[in-house]
Amino acid sequence: MSSLKISGGRLANTDTVTTVLIRDGYIAALGEAASRESADNEFDAGGCIVSPGFVDLCCNLREPGNGQKGNIASESLAAAHGGFTTVCASPETSPVNDSGAVTNLILDVAARRSAVRILPVGAITRGLEGDLLSDMAGLAAAGCVALGNGARPVRNARVLRRCMAYARTFGLTVMFSPENQALAADGYAHDGLVASRLGLLGIPEVAETAAIMEMLLLAEETGVRLHLSQLSCARSVEMLADARKRGISVTADVAMHQLLFTEDALSGFDSRYHVRPPLRSEKDRQALLAGVRDGVIDAVTSQHQPHDSAAKQAPMAATEPGLATIESTLSMGLLLVERGELGSVDLIRALTTGPAAVLGRSADLREGAVADLCVFDPEASWRPGDTNLCSVGRHVPLPGKDLPGVVRLTLCDGQQAWPGNNL
Repeated sequence: MSSLKISGGRLANTDTVTTVLIRDGYIAALGEAASRESADNEFDAGGCIVSPGFVDLCCNLREPGNGQKGNIASESLAAAHGGFTTVCASPETSPVNDSGAVTNLILDVAARRSAVRILPVGAITRGLEGDLLSDMAGLAAAGCVALGNGARPVRNARVLRRCMAYARTFGLTVMFSPENQALAADGYAHDGLVASRLGLLGIPEVAETAAIMEMLLLAEETGVRLHLSQLSCARSVEMLADARKRGISVTADVAMHQLLFTEDALSGFDSRYHVRPPLRSEKDRQALLAGVRDGVIDAVTSQHQPHDSAAKQAPMAATEPGLATIESTLSMGLLLVERGELGSVDLIRALTTGPAAVLGRSADLREGAVADLCVFDPEASWRPGDTNLCSVGRHVPLPGKDLPGVVRLTLCDGQQAWPGNNL
């Protein structure tokens, strides 16, 4: 049996300095009982916070794919660098994860090359085209934890209803990023003052809220477990709260960059901030933050989208949406904590127990639990750059800036995922 003692760290969301003993992949003891035990290795966590490993509900790993935008090995190591121990892999791969064969391929590669736990999300329609239902039962049997359509809309309401009804019969959770394609059209920025001033094509808020209303009504009828992914509007948060009061089984998440940035980030025509859904107004940002603080929004995700450099080097309309965020998600959250806009308890909950509950899992620091841990120093800082990023994507949210929060140790199943060298 291998064992590790983590000493001197503060448990997340408490002021308690304690010791954690890990043996054979599980938390064997906490506190004084752990201090009395001997271990093969010891890690000094003085000044650090010991948290459950972070759980990401939306991450693009780019494998299977052509590899130039990343792969499971590179992006899972980036996840470990960011403190994540469990990552839901988007079905937007090439080929699309719409069959058990592709799911098995992802899990096989992950078993050999991933630094963290990979949970595939299967495509709810074939090829993510929104027309024909995928083999949902086969995807679930192969190991998919949920079904979704990635960032692509299901254009046909009849197909959407059939998807939900079929998923309900198998007890599967469906994850959708709500967008009405007709209303979004060719837009790529928030339909607001900045887009008007710069001459950018806008996506109105109603493109999201109309899709949410349709999904909520269909979820209410079918009884499916619905997860709304990457909310961006104040009205969306209100609709989510109202739906829960009506007893609809619905959860939701928001991308961390939506909590930190607004449409103003596009003022310099910086294609880095071309994301989907788009960065919206300050009013929307404040409502999203309130949703996280109140627990209406269950989870904060990275919405990690690694791209090669060419994908962002074009006029904004021609660039590909997305930020490479998984290594800086914690740091962005700590910036919000420093500003007083988000409590540290709310941040840790939205990165751990909140997303874990969406998946029907737990993320606890307790005796007997799987040793998925993140040890980070909230007072230390780092500056993202080519020398210290693991992801293929270099289009990070805050390049060249000192960011708070350095991950010192990430353990997944008791095995060291970050740093890459063993203790």
